[in-house]
This record gives sequence, C-alpha cells and structure tokens, in this order.
Amino acid sequence: MCATAAGRLDELAAELGFSWTSTDVDAAAAAGDAALRAEYGDRLPVVLLDGVEHSYWEVDEQRLRADLAR
Repeated sequence: MCATAAGRLDELAAELGFSWTSTDVDAAAAAGDAALRAEYGDRLPVVLLDGVEHSYWEVDEQRLRADLAR
C-alpha cells in the first residue's frame, strides 16, 4: 500500500508541481523513535499536508487536488 501511494504521489507531484517526502516509521521505530509508529501505525500509509493528516490507507486524490489548489 505504501508503494502504491508513493507512486501516485510521484505522478501527482509531476503533474501539479509539488514535492513530497516519505518517512519509514518502522525504520524510525527501530532507531529508537517509536512516536510515529504509535501515532500512525494502524493507518499506514498516511498522507500529511502541511503537517496535518490528510488521508490514510490511500491517496484521496480528489481532496488532495482541491486542497492544493487553495
């Protein structure tokens, strides 16, 4: 699911001209930062927009397009 979401975000970023980053919450937890796993673990992948949870499990493309247009 994460790879699918990342692929779609890559396509949308190319089309709409935004950039995005990803964070591996499992790697962060293994490195001692379990906060992300505790916060988002059951809803991965999670899309944050300006630091606020926007969608989870899949990219809500229609909503993302609308919010980026604002």
